[in-house]
Amino acid sequence: MATIPPSMAPSTANWHWKNKTVTPWAKAWFERELVTLSIKGEGSEEAGVSEVVDFEVGLKWKGTASDGTEVEGKVTIPEVSHENAIDGISSYIYEWSLTTPSTPTVEALFNLVKARLPVALETKFAEFPSAIIETHGKDLTVSADTSRTGTPAPPTSNIPVASGASLATIAAAAAKPAPRTETKKLNTTTVSVDANFMASADDLFSILTDEKRIPAWSRAPAKSNPQPGAEYSLFGGGVKGKYISLNPPKEIKQTWALESPTWPTGHFATLTTTFDQSSDSTKVTWSLEGVPTGFEDEITRNLQGYYVHGLKSIGLGSEL
Repeated sequence: MATIPPSMAPSTANWHWKNKTVTPWAKAWFERELVTLSIKGEGSEEAGVSEVVDFEVGLKWKGTASDGTEVEGKVTIPEVSHENAIDGISSYIYEWSLTTPSTPTVEALFNLVKARLPVALETKFAEFPSAIIETHGKDLTVSADTSRTGTPAPPTSNIPVASGASLATIAAAAAKPAPRTETKKLNTTTVSVDANFMASADDLFSILTDEKRIPAWSRAPAKSNPQPGAEYSLFGGGVKGKYISLNPPKEIKQTWALESPTWPTGHFATLTTTFDQSSDSTKVTWSLEGVPTGFEDEITRNLQGYYVHGLKSIGLGSEL
């Protein structure tokens, strides 16, 4: 057991310190989990992770272009950090390369992979902290007094864990709450994006609200009970809020907040999704009111990447 300096706070000093090397387990976890990931384009295009080639993380990916060409490439992510996994913000660096000779259809698939595969990867990375705690943190206990009698450890959902972290590091992180932006009077604005989809308004309304259908386009777990006042959760908990009103198949209004330390604590924007059906397509508009000033570009990318491209990825297609 480590020697605890007298100046340490009781909440930290009463941890039963234990060092564990979990790198072999972490490597096996990534090798097992990442090769399950795949994405699809609007037509016959598809691609997925085929192999974990090193622990940087370095991955090989392969897929099929719209003309049937087998396409291969690599992506390296220099650091999969615990801060990224917990914050849920796309601040990973991706280094892409294409192994197959370039053609227009190959480049189209390559662009699809670069646009959609990071969403699937980051959803999987977000599961890593919980997995490592579940497997290696069961014998980590904390005591409320100097007798050190074991009691259940505090909640671990926000404990940062790197691939080679010791449980002493986990304990120290748990004892110190993660900093969050304080609630202040905010200057806000409205961000809107829209796209046309080759689907009926009824079907799109259902796809965006049905708990069983949402994971098909969001590529992550979801909770949704489309009733006024009911809570919902998308993208594995990355976006949360409550339904305000639903008028199928015309409009969905809901509160909307990012689960991120950079998003102001307790602040909810209002997302209004409208459906305008024509003879051969439906225009969907997402209008997010109450976006903190300075978040405009990030939120626009999120709406485009997670909602618009998410729907395209399941083959709905769009008119541009």
